[in-house]
Amino acid sequence: MGPNRIPRRDWLLGTSASLLALGASSSAAAMLGKPGTPSSQAQAASEAEDADRVRRMKWWHEARFGMFIHWGLYSVLGRHEWVMEEEGIPVSEYELLAKRFQPQPNAARAWAKLAKAAGQKYMVMTTKHHEGFCNFDTKLTNYCAPKQGPGRDLVREYVEAARAEGMHVGFYYSLMDWHHPDGARCATDPEARKRFVEYTHGLISELMTNYGKIDVLWYDVDWPLDAAQWESERMNKMVFGLQPDIIVDNRNGLPGDFSTPEQEIVAEKGSRSWESCMTLNDSWGYQRADDNWKSPKTVIRNLVSCSRDGGNYLLNIGPKPDGSIPEESVRVLREVGQWMSRNGDSIHTLDRCQVHASEFAGFTRQGNTLYMHVHFWPGDTVALAGLMTKVKSARLFASGNEVKFEQDRFRVRFTGLPGDAPDHPLTTLAIECESEPIQDTRFVRTDRPRNGVGV
Repeated sequence: MGPNRIPRRDWLLGTSASLLALGASSSAAAMLGKPGTPSSQAQAASEAEDADRVRRMKWWHEARFGMFIHWGLYSVLGRHEWVMEEEGIPVSEYELLAKRFQPQPNAARAWAKLAKAAGQKYMVMTTKHHEGFCNFDTKLTNYCAPKQGPGRDLVREYVEAARAEGMHVGFYYSLMDWHHPDGARCATDPEARKRFVEYTHGLISELMTNYGKIDVLWYDVDWPLDAAQWESERMNKMVFGLQPDIIVDNRNGLPGDFSTPEQEIVAEKGSRSWESCMTLNDSWGYQRADDNWKSPKTVIRNLVSCSRDGGNYLLNIGPKPDGSIPEESVRVLREVGQWMSRNGDSIHTLDRCQVHASEFAGFTRQGNTLYMHVHFWPGDTVALAGLMTKVKSARLFASGNEVKFEQDRFRVRFTGLPGDAPDHPLTTLAIECESEPIQDTRFVRTDRPRNGVGV
């Protein structure tokens, strides 16, 4: 990942938008063709690709919540994962960290257990970050965990731990490489580019071959090459050839299966899939001095916002150099998990939710059921303006207790509630509606009767 102050989303989406527009125009032209012509065959192929994507991504949409793990040589220094570049550390000096990186065996077991306890359904680990060090066994470089300080394959330990807890398994892989001698000069030297592209494809091929079924490939930072120079089409073809059920993101210069807003929650328009990746404090890798931790309430509110708009929430931990998880990360995720154990079914939903306007609540939806997640409890009455759909019943989601309500054209009021919030850190109301819940606050503004002055 990049420093939090450097958003890459704009150029990622710009590349994706151009390619998607090209694909859309090609599909439109194909529709004009006659059956059996190349254009109609292209249309059929496009439809088959879309159907296959739906199949591959079904579990991911249901999951909603995942764990990101940033762990590498930078963890030894404990000053953020961009420390090599931001502090200008020479390669020869930075390489010495590879011998000092000696994590406890099977540290990933604690990660996977925490992910499960937090209500997360999948994990994505850094197999190689920008520093160029491979956490996995490879024949292509000695700059890897089995041949350096750890003395073993850390990715294999992670895969085994994740599977033991029923987690879907994802690999993060940074295309950018600050260590490889061709990592920068490949931009201007054709021979260096050829060598580095083959090296990169080779590492990805090993990852896709040596660890069984992999569910997610999370590319990052395609600097300094573009998709054509990376041969990203060939790269993805190789990946899908080895892992036909995998899903890939959009950071190798191609649209991929989903978009990746970073440190912000921005829903994609239309039906395109997206996942917001975010840190628990302000750092991806272990930063011993970073104490700006998100509260459990903030994490759950972010999760609600992602689920409401059809997105996923990939929340990061940065293990210490020995592989242990910072205590604050454990505390926050365990509290989130306690809430998820009572309310998780209101998060693992499939439907985007049109209802959104409230200063004290967020919303998710499953079919005709609207889930109102109240984060600032107002007291014995909870009200929602502009719900244009008739309410049939309501209940407190965690307890199942019935909630009384009153509804008119402009609002619905849920009454007889406890003065103090009955759940923590958010209380969820399940509201059964006659049809898909729709909200129109502009109607409230324009049509609600006003008392005239002097009347």
